[in-house]
Amino acid sequence: MQNRLGIWILTVVVALLSIYYLSFTFVARSIRSDAEAFARGKDGVVDTKKKERYLDSLRREPVYLGSTYQDVTQRELGLGLDLQGGMHVVLEVAPTDIMKGLAGSNARNSQVTEALKKAVEAQKSSQSNFVDLFVTEFKRLAPSTSLAQIFANSTNRGKINSTSSDREVTAFLKTEVDGATSRAFQIIQQRVDKFGVANPNIQRLPGTGRILIELPGVDDPERVRRLLTGSAKLEFCEVYTLNEISPALNSLGAYLTQLDLEKKIATKGSAAADTSKASDLASKLATGAKTDTTKTDTTANQTGLASLFVPISQGELGVYAKDTARANEILARPEVKAMFPSDLIVMWNRKGVETLDKRNEIIGVYFIKKSGGKAPLEGDVIVDAGNDYDDRGRPEVTMRMNAEGARKWKNLTAANVGRQVAIILDGFVYTAPNVQNEIPNGNSSITGSFTVEETKDMSNVLKAGKLPAPTTIVEEAIVGATLGSESINAGIISSLVGLLVVLIFMVIYYNKAGMIADVALFINLFFLMGIMASLGAVLTLPGIAGIILTIGMAVDANVLVFERIKEELAAGKDLKLAISDGFKNSLSSILDSNVTTLLTGIILFFLGTGLILGFATTLVIGIVTSLFAALFVSRLLLEWWTAKGRKIEFYASWSQNLFKDADFDFVSRRRMYYIISSTIIGLGIISVIFKGFGLGVDFKGGRSYVVRFEKEVNTTEVREALTAPFEAAPEVKTFGGAGIGANQQVKITTSFLADATTPDSDKQAQAKLNEGLSKLGDNKATIQSSQKVGPTIAFDLIMTSLKSLLLAVLVVSAYIYLRFRRIAFVWGAIVALFHDVLIILAVFSMFNGLLPFSLDVDQAFVGAVLTIMGYSMNDTVVVFDRVREYLRDNRNKKESIPTIINNALNSTLSRTAVTGLSTMFVLIVLFFFGGEVIRGFSFAMLLGVIVGTYSSLFVATPIVVDSLTQAQAKEDSLPADPTKAAPARLISDFPDGVGELEAPQDDEQQEKPKKEKKAPLIKPSLKK
Repeated sequence: MQNRLGIWILTVVVALLSIYYLSFTFVARSIRSDAEAFARGKDGVVDTKKKERYLDSLRREPVYLGSTYQDVTQRELGLGLDLQGGMHVVLEVAPTDIMKGLAGSNARNSQVTEALKKAVEAQKSSQSNFVDLFVTEFKRLAPSTSLAQIFANSTNRGKINSTSSDREVTAFLKTEVDGATSRAFQIIQQRVDKFGVANPNIQRLPGTGRILIELPGVDDPERVRRLLTGSAKLEFCEVYTLNEISPALNSLGAYLTQLDLEKKIATKGSAAADTSKASDLASKLATGAKTDTTKTDTTANQTGLASLFVPISQGELGVYAKDTARANEILARPEVKAMFPSDLIVMWNRKGVETLDKRNEIIGVYFIKKSGGKAPLEGDVIVDAGNDYDDRGRPEVTMRMNAEGARKWKNLTAANVGRQVAIILDGFVYTAPNVQNEIPNGNSSITGSFTVEETKDMSNVLKAGKLPAPTTIVEEAIVGATLGSESINAGIISSLVGLLVVLIFMVIYYNKAGMIADVALFINLFFLMGIMASLGAVLTLPGIAGIILTIGMAVDANVLVFERIKEELAAGKDLKLAISDGFKNSLSSILDSNVTTLLTGIILFFLGTGLILGFATTLVIGIVTSLFAALFVSRLLLEWWTAKGRKIEFYASWSQNLFKDADFDFVSRRRMYYIISSTIIGLGIISVIFKGFGLGVDFKGGRSYVVRFEKEVNTTEVREALTAPFEAAPEVKTFGGAGIGANQQVKITTSFLADATTPDSDKQAQAKLNEGLSKLGDNKATIQSSQKVGPTIAFDLIMTSLKSLLLAVLVVSAYIYLRFRRIAFVWGAIVALFHDVLIILAVFSMFNGLLPFSLDVDQAFVGAVLTIMGYSMNDTVVVFDRVREYLRDNRNKKESIPTIINNALNSTLSRTAVTGLSTMFVLIVLFFFGGEVIRGFSFAMLLGVIVGTYSSLFVATPIVVDSLTQAQAKEDSLPADPTKAAPARLISDFPDGVGELEAPQDDEQQEKPKKEKKAPLIKPSLKK
């Protein structure tokens, strides 16, 4: 192998990087384990607040390689919600409210109201932009009214006017709706960041007005709903100077000193001296004296006010970030509140002050004046805001207020010339600029040491008050911690058992070469986990399924290599040459088979969300690492082993001749196989027509709950108990899990309040659920997880799934055509793909409700189907590759098409059987041990491997036989051209040796026309 040294170096580098990135995961989990031990009481119960305080104290402390605990948690390999519990939410910014805000007083126009209502209904079954739907409905209702007549008002001045065309107004509306979504995203991001969740995932979903939020470990869904759907609150308030509250600060210093003495933490010196020290610090704070914040934090050795606050600038103080929780607790005490003016509220700066020592990051504190708890000016007066440059070229923020706001702003600025006015969003101070002079007209600019990005963000914050843009939860999933921990156990067990089965099978079948493959497999998995950690990927339960499937595919690459090496050895080559030729001759099959699966995985990655995205991530990364391990690591290990003169066997005594000289007739009975497949598909079509599918909540919208009971329950009784509260009979199925009885857990699906968007609809639905469950006597029920999907997002999922399927077919077909350059192979692959999908759909329809586990068609099912398509292509392409090779090698032999292709199928039988069995082994393990959450998913995968293997042998390749035979018959039916010699028609000179075939003629038949042409008959009468 060339570049052997380079491969060794690359392998070592990737291994070291994997160790580096995975080490953060182990460190983070070790620290959390220590926190739990610290917070665990004598009764064994962990005090959550104590644990959080422990972790907060380390958040900015260097804990590993100079990285703080916060940095370490951001670099660890995170667990998905299904593995640790938490909440998944998809928010949608309500476009109707934005449009009403833009229309101003015209929002009450009956035609506008009706058009908005119809656009909302149309969006439930359309993927078109909401603005386009509204414009279509409005023009239908008021064809003679221009959009400018509705939206050209003082609010939108400078952007559109009364002469603007409908196209210009439509573009403006789209910009504003998208901008509102961006502002909502920023606001929600700030809220979530302050929520204190480790490793939250927040992202905009491209092409929609939706925002995805995943909050691991959250156990208070109601608080999250309030946090995410509450309107952004923008306020302008006065700020107390430190001089004005100096007496209160002195009192607080004395109070803190007394606390320190009581807790025996005070340093040497009398209480009086400490009180004096606190008073001195208060004076320094008031006069703006600064301390060196770059030095090591010494507050632990200080008393009084200095043990809590730190001066950071003239007239401003702050708190070390690690002490903010303690500060909040102290300042919230009634005796402390009594020291300060009654209208004073303490608020924090939204971002900290960076110091040379990251451990000493300081968060600024503001003492805000709110008379009666209400701000003198709020964000609803903001008409527009933007970012610009002042006359000195410095970035600035501009804002414009309406008439009422301008009047209030004039009074507020006049009363605070030379003082600060704080701009507050959701309880955090964004900035507190000094007022230079009275501002009479409502047009203001805010300057300071801002970057351009900061002015853009601030202008977006100010504009948040311009348009009412509430958010609606259109999809929600809550996974309880108990169900999450059970999923972890199920995932770990299934992974380990599946891996062990494959390792043992490889050694039993391939002897010492199997051990080499096992080492390469371990390295493959290690690289896979390391790359996932380096990319910040999240490990989910379907992700574990992807890893298990990766194990099967990694085995497939080694099987292809080992089978070719065995063929080379059987041909009489020495071991070194056989290994070299084995890798070279199997390369085409390995690349083709893996690329087809990789293409499917990429489609899943870009079009999938949630659990499917986790599966696709591990699948794509796993294919790359599998190729590297099989083509390079395995070869390095084999060559290193043989270089030492050691013997290695590629078969066990029982498997040496297992498939040797196989001579099964796959082709001649192809019509029988067509009939079998057609019968199953036909029965499936009948089942779909009369029975349909068990659609998951993903595709039909509604709510689903996983409920666990203390005792066994009857699903019929649960359904009857919930029918009245839900106003219709819900769907109730058993939903087993590890460590519980078969009938102690059920999954309840209902359409109750599926269309409701009010904030309290979730509480109403859960109250009805509890009402119904209470009818089941003393059998206590606990909600383990819940999910809600709105009708709009359900329709979008259906369309996205169909696009995924069609795109996968097109992409894979294009690849096969490029590789094989013959439409017969593309046709065979497409027929096999649809064959596999239709049979799986048929089984899921016919057996839904008959098998003791869920066969719902949902996102996970779509992911399984797409992966099956990739696996089926993998298997089919390997067979096609061997067919192509046999066609090329049989160019000058007198063999028919069926004979050549049948020989090719027999030659790949060993690989097909070994790969199919090894993949089925891991999927069987996944099915039995992977947990109920993905049991339907793993069943679809297992069924797909069986059907995919069947279709490769009995559908795809026979289709190629029929296509090539028909092409030959068509050519035979054409009249011969007497001016041309008969072509050699065994195989045409197509790329890769692929072409049309026909039965050869004997020598006399081929030469006879030539003789007739060279010696024409001449009648004697003509000589006369």
